[in-house]
Amino acid sequence: MDGGRRVLRSLREPFSAFFASARPLAGESVVLASPFAPSSPAPIRFRPQAAAASRRSGAPRGRFQSIAALAALPGAGLFLTTALFAAVGLTGAVQNGGYAEFAAAHGAPRDVAARALGFSIEAVTITGQSELREAEVLAASGVGPANSLPFLDAEAVRKRLLAMPLVESARVLKLYPDRLVIALEERRPFALWQRDGRLSVVSADGTVIDELRDDRFVGLPFVVGEGAEKRLAEYIRLLEAAGDLKSRVKAGILVSGRRWTLNMTNGVAVKLPEQDAEGALAMLLRLQREARILDKDILSVDLRIPGRVAVRLTEEGVASRAATLARKSHKGGQI
Repeated sequence: MDGGRRVLRSLREPFSAFFASARPLAGESVVLASPFAPSSPAPIRFRPQAAAASRRSGAPRGRFQSIAALAALPGAGLFLTTALFAAVGLTGAVQNGGYAEFAAAHGAPRDVAARALGFSIEAVTITGQSELREAEVLAASGVGPANSLPFLDAEAVRKRLLAMPLVESARVLKLYPDRLVIALEERRPFALWQRDGRLSVVSADGTVIDELRDDRFVGLPFVVGEGAEKRLAEYIRLLEAAGDLKSRVKAGILVSGRRWTLNMTNGVAVKLPEQDAEGALAMLLRLQREARILDKDILSVDLRIPGRVAVRLTEEGVASRAATLARKSHKGGQI
């Protein structure tokens, strides 16, 4: 050690020898930085001498030391400046009675501060939607430009999305600093169901998804009557059994919860039996191929009695048949 209380050591000696021979000075401490984390930020500590002197003298810790330590944090200046302006603006708004208007236009003060620090929601990514439109999803989520990512209640957003009838499940993910991801799984619309004058979109198991509000689902199978929505699988089997006539079936009406009547696109009602409805449809297919029965002037075809077909004519059909019978009778009376 020289006269300036400096430790002189040869550079040829290893550092281990230096630390082995060095002794801490009285009232001082030695802190060795880990060589495995050279880039780690240095922790904020009080100086040992000053702290010991303060404890010995019983003097209270100064407020300025705490403020100085806080100001030394990275980004503290920007945060404190933003907080100051936000506090001033909020105080003025409250005093002027305009807090509600301020919050409605700009969001809560904490959201204003978070956005100023770069945590606004700049982009919302929506995945999994098929029938729903992005605008519908965004409106239902309640997310807007006044929100900030840190203070957005993701669970509340998810619950609002689940309240949409078409949404079966939803996830809301925050991607810092400024992105939000909404992942949806929709219920699959399977059929339209009419009862009591109301038209609903239902899933394959008969769960009502929503009331029919536009023409997106008009091409789905259409059933009518109480309980028809729970027997969709049965109705689909009838459509398959109809073969070439499937495209001419407009709706299936469940009668008294026991049997089906098929309404055709030309207004003809095909009454099916309670048992072996598929067999009755096979007979209808044969009659259509051989006699074009569905293209006649008829109102209905009754297939409820096995092996028999009853046809109800329209007024035009009745008049046409009467004229035909009259001609036959006239010819039969000629000599």
